[in-house]
Amino acid sequence: MSKISIRHTLLPGDLGQVAALHGRIYFEEHGFGLGFEAYVMESLLEFFRQYDPLNDKVWVVEDQGKLVGFLLLMHRTENKAQLRYFILEKNYRGMGLGRKLIREWMDFYQERGFSGAYLYTTSGLDSAVHLYESFGFRKVSEKHSEDFGVPLKEILFQLP
Repeated sequence: MSKISIRHTLLPGDLGQVAALHGRIYFEEHGFGLGFEAYVMESLLEFFRQYDPLNDKVWVVEDQGKLVGFLLLMHRTENKAQLRYFILEKNYRGMGLGRKLIREWMDFYQERGFSGAYLYTTSGLDSAVHLYESFGFRKVSEKHSEDFGVPLKEILFQLP
């Protein structure tokens, strides 16, 4: 039986595992190239370098010690927050875990008193988009891109 836990601290190895998880899942499910994993690695490094425990938070989802999901809130300028790296292994989707993570993200966002939030996603992630919209995020723009090796739309969502 699964023993799913969520921790809010980063441990050695986590950043590499999060990048690898994104690289593998986005390649298997959407055909993204190696450039996507490199992008994730670079931006996780940005997060690590500017990490402020009062204004940033991670959700590391583990099943019996194995990283199976991740989410983070990253503080930005002008008292804004960015939702980044929301991901779950396929076997952990559809059980309410994603909704729980976004709910906890929203709770932290509100507790910290941020004045706005945003996230970027891509076309083809309909379940995630539905979840974001159910928590009040609204699409504000989209643009065509082939940055990750396949044609797609990069979509910006914001909390009003």
